[in-house]
Amino acid sequence: MSTSTRKRTPDSNMKAACSTENSMKKTPTLEMQRATQLPESTFCLACSEDGRFLSLGHSRGFSVWCASSLLCTAEWLQDGIEMTSIQITRMTETAYLLGTVDNMGVARVFAYHCESIHLLSVINSMENINKRSICLTFVLSEGGDYGVASISCNSDVWLEVYHFPSEAWLKELEMERSSQNQDPGSSADVDEKWSPLAAVIKIQPPKTPAGTELDGPLELLQKNDFFTHCLALEKDTGSSRQRDEKPFDTEARKRNESPRRCTQHFLLPCVQFPGDGHAKDQPALPVAVCVWWSGSHNLFHYLLQKSPKNKPDVEPMPDVLWPNAKEILCSAVSRCTRFIALGLDDALVCVWDRLSGSPLSVVPVSATDSAFFRMQFVDLGPESADDSQAAATVCLLVLCKSGTIHSVTTGRGAQSCTAQLNERPKDSGDIPTVIASVPFLQSLTLVMQRNGKMSLKDVPNKTTVCFLNPPKACQVSTPCSPVYALNNKQQTLIIQGEQDSSCSGGRQSQLFVFRFGESDIIKQYIISHPDSQRQQNTLRGVTLEEACNIYLQQRALSVDERNNAITHSWKQLQDSALLDQQRQSRAAAS
Repeated sequence: MSTSTRKRTPDSNMKAACSTENSMKKTPTLEMQRATQLPESTFCLACSEDGRFLSLGHSRGFSVWCASSLLCTAEWLQDGIEMTSIQITRMTETAYLLGTVDNMGVARVFAYHCESIHLLSVINSMENINKRSICLTFVLSEGGDYGVASISCNSDVWLEVYHFPSEAWLKELEMERSSQNQDPGSSADVDEKWSPLAAVIKIQPPKTPAGTELDGPLELLQKNDFFTHCLALEKDTGSSRQRDEKPFDTEARKRNESPRRCTQHFLLPCVQFPGDGHAKDQPALPVAVCVWWSGSHNLFHYLLQKSPKNKPDVEPMPDVLWPNAKEILCSAVSRCTRFIALGLDDALVCVWDRLSGSPLSVVPVSATDSAFFRMQFVDLGPESADDSQAAATVCLLVLCKSGTIHSVTTGRGAQSCTAQLNERPKDSGDIPTVIASVPFLQSLTLVMQRNGKMSLKDVPNKTTVCFLNPPKACQVSTPCSPVYALNNKQQTLIIQGEQDSSCSGGRQSQLFVFRFGESDIIKQYIISHPDSQRQQNTLRGVTLEEACNIYLQQRALSVDERNNAITHSWKQLQDSALLDQQRQSRAAAS
């Protein structure tokens, strides 16, 4: 790894150029290392949570690589298949689960066990071409206990949550390994019947019951069903917006109308008993999934343990509904999953606190010229054992469609702070395409741009720590949608690049690696999270009685926090009332 700076422009009269060079000179430029050549047409890349393995999706299938040696250990190949999405998660010391989506919209679940790959299940097999379902997204929970797929069929879109028979699969994998050892000539997976996975919940876009239109304030006060009221209010807002449209705009909207997109996040338990010490050797099981649909104001929360047994046709009702004043545009979940941040229309950021069930804060951002596009939590420091009980402060990065990046720092009872971190890009190549929090670097965020530039930004100090450059005569592949992964255990950035075709006579897909621990500039930001930290702060699940006890305990522990929040809210109301009175007095005097 080398550190280099740009030289000054030889023409001393070019003051603008010299100023730019001097500013660049103050920011170090660090070069990544060329690691190895990749398979042809590599489309996606993922790293396991323990940092041991990489999974690469490419044409004709995918492969699993050792993250340390960067050598291929196993591959699954099939002609005519291009993997467009891949994920890998650890089940046990020797078994990993992989979730893939190919270019035909078929999702599959694989197991990597003892350097062999096994196809366990096909999520949406296309037996009837007239009812072909397409998987839009497929996500595995950490530990491989659950999976969630967004499915589209004939313009309908829904979400399916699956519970994987992990224990049964592990036993079957061991049996398969034993049979292979006894008869090395037998073909793997030919006669193996793996345990089927089960669909826990099927979630469809919520529909407003007939006869629930809002016609006036009186009906608004008479609503008894909070869920129905929120849906009716949302529908009424949409209807009024459509009434304001011109006939031409309405017809154009109908022609261009696409199926509603769905965004979902797995949620871990965010509470625990004092002194509880079990379930430390395994990742915590998700207890819920939160969902929002494009065009919606509402965030829905579904418990995974409340699936209706023997009633597959019963549409599940959300256990919690969090209403918002504006349409949801993007979302993010904190690493501990206690906080859910929503980017709303009209440049509003709302952070919901699952522990209290109420908004932590609603913050207006001075970005009215452009809609929100993506958001990301920033790790301000290592988690402490009592993070779930402390009066938390959270930091967010919000990327707008215009290319501007805003930071939002807020907390209960604290004054919110917003700042714009960059100027609005004048060149489309300078528009950021990726903002990613780096868990092992305190307060640093990785930013990638359309022109291939990469940098690490210190969010609280609003400074650029360094630029990351590929090796000479190389460039990042597809910078508009870069193929990369962060290895939290080895503290490295892994990204796909390619050699300049003018130098090599043809493009060669390569893997670049940046090792953060080898740079003196970055070492001061490195933090380490104990392996069991996430397990210690969460539980695998609680009963209703336990949940009630936890709620009462947390209410007792958060008295001071809630009192500060009430005092802060009353002060805001008093200040607003005083300003309103002053405006009325000035209006009356004039």
